[in-house]
Amino acid sequence: MSVKILLLEDDKLFNETLQDFLEEEGFELDHALDPYSALELTYKNIYDLYLFDVNLPYESGFDMLSKLRQSGDTTPTIFLTSREDKASLKEGFEVGGDDYMKKPIDLDELLLRISALMRRQTRNEKLTIGEYSLDMLSKTLYRNDEALDVTKKAIELLVLLLQSNGEVVSSNEIKSRLWAAGKNASDGSLRVYITQLKKYFSDNIVNVRGIGYKWVP
Repeated sequence: MSVKILLLEDDKLFNETLQDFLEEEGFELDHALDPYSALELTYKNIYDLYLFDVNLPYESGFDMLSKLRQSGDTTPTIFLTSREDKASLKEGFEVGGDDYMKKPIDLDELLLRISALMRRQTRNEKLTIGEYSLDMLSKTLYRNDEALDVTKKAIELLVLLLQSNGEVVSSNEIKSRLWAAGKNASDGSLRVYITQLKKYFSDNIVNVRGIGYKWVP
C-alpha cells in the first residue's frame, strides 16, 4: 500500500527536490509552500506522514503541528529544519513531532527515517473496538479474524470519529476531510457510509441533528 505524504516546505527548489526524490521512491505526495495551504490539504485528505519545515511564512511548522494535534490529528510527523539549538529540538517533540532532521537533509537518511517510522506505525495500526479489530493500514474491519464488508471510505470516517475524542464532527468537516476538492460529497453519500458503520456500531455513532456525528464509547 502506497504511503501518502504531505510535504510542507517553503523553499521552492528544495520542495521540488524532495517531491522528485520521494515520488521516485514510490510515495504518493501532496505539497505546499505555506502552512495555510498545507492546513487546507489536511482538511481534504488523510495522510500517512507529514514532512514539515519549521521556519515558514505566517507561522512555524511547530505551530502548524500543534494545531493539528489539538484537533485530534495523530499523523506521524518529521520536522526538517535548519535550527540547531536544543530548545527547538525540545519544542519539536513537545508539540507532537515524531522525528527531527537538520538541514542539509541527506535524502538516503530521510528515506531510512521514513521507513523506520512507518514500521513503528504498522505495529500500532491494529486497534481494538469491542469485539472488532481495525487494521488502519489496510483500512479493514475484522470480527473474529473475519474481514467485514466495509468500504475504505467508511473506515476513514470511522477513524475520523474515533480521533475526535467524543466531540461532534460536523457533516461539512467530514466531507472536507474525506473527499478531495471537486469530488462528489453529498449528504446522501455521507449517510451511506454512516449506515455501513451503524450496522456494527449502532450504539456508538450518534447523529447530532443538523450538525453532524459523534462517537460515544
